[in-house]
Amino acid sequence: MNKKLTLLFLFLSIIIWSQQPTLFLIGDSTMANKENPDRNPEHGWGQMLPSFLTTGINIQNHATNGRSSKSFRTEGRWNTVMKQLKKGDFVIIQFGHNDQKVNDSARFTNPFTQYRANLERYVNEARSKGAIPILMTSIVRRNFNENGVLVDTHKDYPLVVRTVANDLKVAFVDLQLQTEQLEISYGPENSKKLHLHYKKGDDPYYPEGKDDDTHLSKLGAESVAKLAVTSLKTMKTGLEKYIR
Repeated sequence: MNKKLTLLFLFLSIIIWSQQPTLFLIGDSTMANKENPDRNPEHGWGQMLPSFLTTGINIQNHATNGRSSKSFRTEGRWNTVMKQLKKGDFVIIQFGHNDQKVNDSARFTNPFTQYRANLERYVNEARSKGAIPILMTSIVRRNFNENGVLVDTHKDYPLVVRTVANDLKVAFVDLQLQTEQLEISYGPENSKKLHLHYKKGDDPYYPEGKDDDTHLSKLGAESVAKLAVTSLKTMKTGLEKYIR
């Protein structure tokens, strides 16, 4: 009898899980899950989201290192998401870092033509499944000049995200602005804590040291995730009810 009850419970759990909405994340390394999270100092901000959300929603983080709005689709990664998307799901879309790779034909996109068209296509295809798209600008790189001024590195790409969000009436989080404010609040030196700065011998994961102003430490990833969910909680997309 106990075995039957256990099987029934598992069956009902599977049914409930399959009926729950899913939050899909598509993007690049700044959002992606990192391997060996207990030892690896690097974390993507999407990796930290589960601690901010309730058990009433599933999370699938499909963000992958090195992908652009172009290569994420051509490699079939978006198709994997599309096959699962259902009404009431959510899709956070954040590309830009690798769309800038002007010497890489597999990833580069012109911001005002192909990049814009890619974002519009992701939005429209998500909506065709009854899912709710959410656009986000890229997080900033830690790029302070000699005068302590944080200098932008993304040029036209964030502007295009804002334009698409406005034109297609898409929920939008300006993580570029919010992470600029975060970096500036920490300052040129202290902001290294948000990223991956280690001297040789500081951390066994980076025996030769590390000097990376793009990717995030656990502190940085948690801070960016908190900025994202704080904005999402104020929006009327339906996702806000799953935020703790």
